[in-house]
This record gives sequence, C-alpha cells and structure tokens, in this order.
Amino acid sequence: MISPCVKICVIDEPTRQCLGCGRTLREIGGWSQMSDTERTSIMDALPQRMEHLAPVTK
Repeated sequence: MISPCVKICVIDEPTRQCLGCGRTLREIGGWSQMSDTERTSIMDALPQRMEHLAPVTK
C-alpha cells in the first residue's frame, strides 16, 4: 500500500494536518481501511495542501 508518510509526524493545530505529509488525523487513522481510489484522491490533493502549511525542518 502506498503512503505519503515521510516520517515527520507533527500536527499543525489550526489545520489539524500533518506537517510532514499534509493528511488530516482522520485520513491518517483511516488510511489502511480506504480504497485505492480514496487514497489516490487524497494524495492528489496533498501538494496543494502542503503549500499552505508551515515547513518542518528535521
């Protein structure tokens, strides 16, 4: 199963999105139960989401 996780799991409180991958907590928690179509749809939206989140440095 593909995943956008980059092992930087930090949640942005205002948006409730992961600063590493851009997914919401709900999306992260339900990732393994989603269909390939659902996961692909979310992954397609992540680049735009990430543009609006503060960058995280390692």
